[in-house]
Amino acid sequence: MAENCFHCGQDIAKERISFDEKVFCCNGCKSVYEILNLNNLGNFYELNKRSGIRPDESSSQFDYLDTPEIFEKVTDFSEGNTSLVTFKIPVIHCSSCIWLLESLQTLNKNINYSQVNFTRKTVQISFNQNELKLSDLAKFLTNLGYKPVINLETAERKEETLDKTLLIKLAIAGFAFGNGMFFSYPEYAAEVMGTSDFWFDKYKNLFRFIMFLLATPVVFYSASDYFKSAWFGLKNKIVNIDVPIVLGILMLYGRSIYEVLTDYGAGYFDTLCGLLFFMLLGKLFQKRTYSALSYDRDYKSFYPIAVTKIDFHGKQENILLSELKVGDRILVRNQEIIPVDSILINGEGNIDNSFITGESASVPKKAGDKIFAGGKQTGSALELEVIKTVNQSYLTQLWNKEAFKKHETGLDTLTNHISKYFTFTILGITLIAGIYWIRVDFEKMFQVVAAILIIACPCALALSAPFTFGHVMRILGRNKFYVKDTLTIEKISKIGTLVFDKTGTITHQKKADIVFEGTEIQEFDLKNIKSLVKNSNHPLSKSLYEFLEIEDEHFPVEHFLEIPGKGYEAEVRGKTYRIGSAKLVGQESKNLETAVYISGNNEYLGKFIFKNEYRENLNSLFKKLHGYNIHILSGDNSSEENQLKSMIPNPQGMAFNQSPEDKLNYIKNLQEKGQKVAMLGDGLNDAGALKQSNVGIAVADDTNSFTPSSDVIMSGEKITELDKYLNYSKDAMTIVKMTFAISLMYNVIGVSFAVLGKVSPLFAAILMPISSISVVVFTSVATWWRSSKYFSIRK
Repeated sequence: MAENCFHCGQDIAKERISFDEKVFCCNGCKSVYEILNLNNLGNFYELNKRSGIRPDESSSQFDYLDTPEIFEKVTDFSEGNTSLVTFKIPVIHCSSCIWLLESLQTLNKNINYSQVNFTRKTVQISFNQNELKLSDLAKFLTNLGYKPVINLETAERKEETLDKTLLIKLAIAGFAFGNGMFFSYPEYAAEVMGTSDFWFDKYKNLFRFIMFLLATPVVFYSASDYFKSAWFGLKNKIVNIDVPIVLGILMLYGRSIYEVLTDYGAGYFDTLCGLLFFMLLGKLFQKRTYSALSYDRDYKSFYPIAVTKIDFHGKQENILLSELKVGDRILVRNQEIIPVDSILINGEGNIDNSFITGESASVPKKAGDKIFAGGKQTGSALELEVIKTVNQSYLTQLWNKEAFKKHETGLDTLTNHISKYFTFTILGITLIAGIYWIRVDFEKMFQVVAAILIIACPCALALSAPFTFGHVMRILGRNKFYVKDTLTIEKISKIGTLVFDKTGTITHQKKADIVFEGTEIQEFDLKNIKSLVKNSNHPLSKSLYEFLEIEDEHFPVEHFLEIPGKGYEAEVRGKTYRIGSAKLVGQESKNLETAVYISGNNEYLGKFIFKNEYRENLNSLFKKLHGYNIHILSGDNSSEENQLKSMIPNPQGMAFNQSPEDKLNYIKNLQEKGQKVAMLGDGLNDAGALKQSNVGIAVADDTNSFTPSSDVIMSGEKITELDKYLNYSKDAMTIVKMTFAISLMYNVIGVSFAVLGKVSPLFAAILMPISSISVVVFTSVATWWRSSKYFSIRK
């Protein structure tokens, strides 16, 4: 009896290695088993039986990867000790592969993290380049059985727009289908007319043999993906949806060979080629559809807001980020994300790359240094020169860095629940129908069984949710509500509590009535203060910058330090200033007012008192949100509490003088009461609360307030239309459920006709892409129709 290797599951043909009461086919598999168990990763073998990949025993040389030019081309990001690289690993095939490759940091201390994209068969790895060479990392993966494929194509890291292999398979199936119909025509004609032709009788066996030759590569090459998928599923004790499809293909192919060999008939070779041609056509349509749904990877989806462009004279202009060109100069303030790969021109760079690398250590930068997109400036404002446009920068991959890690949701559970029993139900129906038709019409039984197995493929069901949500994402984005991923839309539809930050969210960021109170500030100080407030992206700082009518001479700001929730301090032209709360400058706030206090060299200079201007139509918005629990949070005092109560019909809660930590805890308390919370803030002091909430919505007006903590970025001018976005997300859920119903209805009706023998396998194959197209058409029309109720239609 043949034995199987405990690690890779392959038959042990040559050497048999016993270790730890288990047998292995080679030293490579034994070594991987030892490594996993030494690091407490034995769960790898519990996820899937025969889950391992046999290590490549050839001497793989990856030393060329350490050449600086090649290293720079292959890696995604490299700065300080940390580098990021994305390897193509075609042998990834099951959940245990994903689990192992995402546990690499446990096996090697110099690996920070790793993330698998199962669809693209890639793994992105963050590693310490000073301790672990890129070549050694590649060898390490090879020794585990996951040899990376590295060539010019993978190094270019271009997005796949077309699956060339699938196109070749489709072309072969189409060629065989067309020619098969040509060679089978005389036999069909003779059968229809009831006559016999001398030349046809003489050459019919040749024609049948040619049809067999045409169909064979279609079955074993064009349909190979179905066979592989079914085999991997069965090997891991899973009966996936490709199993009945493969049974149908083999049944038609085997029956056709039998008929030709016994001279019973011509078989179904032409039908089989047509069947696979239309199935592959449907598969191509589905792949192109999923590719079109990659809205979350389009940089325009998460770079919606303008960035501050400056000219050589220091004049500032807000432009769309997508309009930036190489050579432009931009201003990046404290706590803002670097939007494009740039060169530092002016300022003290202190770049936090945690968003890219996962490590919180900051990297100092000086003039002339390159700064990667995705880093966050902590300190004074920087003047940068753009060296790559936004669509070429590495940041385009980052916001959805973990988007491929699917979280289970209500819809996922429903789909999985249906799929779990779907195949067994279809196989049961097929068995019963087969038994019936064997007794009634043995020849027709093959067509009936094949038709049932083919028509039941749930392609339309698989397209329902992703296409609907993807389409909704695009419509929301066109209306300045930029959603991070499709999962967020489902979360929005379940929200019952809305928490609004006050300053910069429901108030205008730059519009305010400002009054100065204190001793007259000298021109020297005013110019310094204007240079200083330019460095902060807080709404009050921006308002103050616009209010100060003195010329900004762009004096260098040194030792910039921001104290969250209180203000900031820095040195300008040798004088140290503090700008922020009363407590920060050693004063006491006697009145309930919103004010910015200023001191220079510990001497109190005065305060700027703000009377916030609320956004238009807020009263109308809060009335439309009558079904939600409304809460207001603010870092300011309660001076405007009465005004807020007059705008909000029944506020469930208001809290003032809130620090960033207070806001986060407020959200936690609501969630502990079972509430689904959406937090709307400006993304600055609200980062913790945005991340804690079920849905974090960053509200931005005219700067790139992109934040890793948010699930949505929306334009500040659209906040009074919040009810439309919430209602449209709920409508999207209804549309998804309707598409589920349509998909299931198609299967019920189609299988019913197939059981009755009213549908041929070829017609079933034609119906597959038609059903998918019908779902796509329905969801497109439905999402467009519902959107027209809320938004103006834009192209």
